[in-house]
Amino acid sequence: MKKFLFNEIKREDLKIGDHIYTWRHGYLYAHHGIYARDGIVIHFTPAAGRELGTGTFIDRVIFSSSPSRRSESECPRCGDHPRNDGVISSCLECFLSGGKLYRFRYGASPGLFVAQVRGTCTFARSDPCKDVLLRAETLLNNGFGNYNLFKNNCEDFAIYCKTGYLYFRTGGIGRSGQAASFAAAASALASAPVRLMPTTGLAAVGWGIYCANRFFSDIGVRRDVMKIPADRLVSRNRLISV
Repeated sequence: MKKFLFNEIKREDLKIGDHIYTWRHGYLYAHHGIYARDGIVIHFTPAAGRELGTGTFIDRVIFSSSPSRRSESECPRCGDHPRNDGVISSCLECFLSGGKLYRFRYGASPGLFVAQVRGTCTFARSDPCKDVLLRAETLLNNGFGNYNLFKNNCEDFAIYCKTGYLYFRTGGIGRSGQAASFAAAASALASAPVRLMPTTGLAAVGWGIYCANRFFSDIGVRRDVMKIPADRLVSRNRLISV
């Protein structure tokens, strides 16, 4: 049951092209990446001190009392990497930073989707491994744009690598299940009918609103997405940065 609900796997079960993640700071958020090969993970990271990607003092305040990540400069495999933010490759040890290893699920059933309340699965199906690696390696060399907690984060990067789906609507949230979960929770709490109901009814309706918002935000359900080749995404990002 634990494996079914929480996706924890052993390192020997890793497969090339897997979308993996590990929980950080007491399950406050998960960091996501794509397993490439030979113990190497490609992942999208914010600059130091900007883990939330808000660009404000909140980034540092929230994590000021938390243990810092293990410095990659101390790792014999990662210490000579030219950069430590953006799309990077690192060894599995540095990626996990002491945390447990989990595999994100694709092609989830409705029951599994509802049971995994923190956005660690999707209805969308994964593309073949070779396509996943091509996208990840292309973005490793060319970037994935600017990090943003709600619109362009590490989970968005991994989901794009696995599915090729992007959307370009102004506003709203990205493809990330974590961001969708936070937004769904906020929507449920802010709902006027929920606030006026007795405790039992509040919980039931609030849960219904939460699940509905997560469902309609899922990359496998949304209709405002389309497959975008990695080279086209790179060209688009270059035009935006000019």
